[in-house]
Amino acid sequence: MSRIPPDRPRDILLVEDDAADALLVQEALRARGAARSIAWVPDGLAALEVLRDPAATRPDLIVVDLNMPRMNGRELLAVLKADARLKMIPVVVLSTSDAPADVRAAYERHANAYITKPVNLDDFVDAVRSLDMFFLDTAVLPDGGGSTAGAD
Repeated sequence: MSRIPPDRPRDILLVEDDAADALLVQEALRARGAARSIAWVPDGLAALEVLRDPAATRPDLIVVDLNMPRMNGRELLAVLKADARLKMIPVVVLSTSDAPADVRAAYERHANAYITKPVNLDDFVDAVRSLDMFFLDTAVLPDGGGSTAGAD
């Protein structure tokens, strides 16, 4: 078993259908040194394709929008948290909705954080780092080491 080094930038999967929002989030995470790599996909189905691809880098963290075509963030959360291989990846919901029902539903589906847009980018990155540090600094990965797709 191997631990994830606590002092390195993370591999992040960004699931966001709005290109402008995706670019803003990517720039914020990279500029503040919070991301080593960011894979961006436009919806939940594309996210599952990446997550289930054995050749793809397994993300340390997933940032997901709620309202997307094909498979929305709520549906993706349900699938992620029901999958034994994916349920341990922390998920941050980043959405325009601040409706209590959406927030509650996200946490009921085991989202690890819920942040509403528009967002102060410094606060967003701080929240990602705090969540990231809690989950990843205490995580023990399956044999195979690292945070790459080699984990079953």
